Amino acid sequence: MHESNLPSNANSAEDEVSEGSGRITIMPQKLMDVLMLGRCSHEFAWPRRAANGEYYQVCLLCAAAYQYDWKTMRRGSRVETPVPETVGVKRRSSPKQPSWVPRARRLKLDTPIRFRVKNLSNWFEGVIQNISQSGMLFHGPQQLPANALVEMVFEMPEEISGQKNSSVLCQGRLIRSKEAHATEDGFVLAASILDYKFLHQD
Repeated sequence: MHESNLPSNANSAEDEVSEGSGRITIMPQKLMDVLMLGRCSHEFAWPRRAANGEYYQVCLLCAAAYQYDWKTMRRGSRVETPVPETVGVKRRSSPKQPSWVPRARRLKLDTPIRFRVKNLSNWFEGVIQNISQSGMLFHGPQQLPANALVEMVFEMPEEISGQKNSSVLCQGRLIRSKEAHATEDGFVLAASILDYKFLHQD
């Protein structure tokens, strides 16, 4: 059974220590560098869509926003923080728009992943097959309910995060889950990515 109780580094992002009855917050070194030295190594959040339809990323450390191109999976120039697209508002389709839309670029991976239904205790181990604008595809030993909120711990590709070897705790929603082909074990799962935070090892 591919289960475990907790991801090994899921709680390492907390930077607080207790002293007596009070609590002291320790400021992360990277944030100190931004505030004191004016430099930032940039840890980018999952790309968001602006009201004009373009995608952008915001650095979780210094809050700077940059253009993001999903076709090349590269960041562009710095921009003023865009207005996010309103969720749930459908655009009127133009008759000039093509009916066929090219498939989003996918990063092929072979990366370990630990996942669970949000707030449940059992974690499962799997392997990420690819990641793209629409989310991620991975294999695992456990089938999960459709539309379930899931938590996932894995190494986010540098093309998206801006950092090498960056483990994240990701919040997502399961899009589909089906039994794998006869040549593979377990199930094939697809999940959209809602948000994530970086897990730093002290």
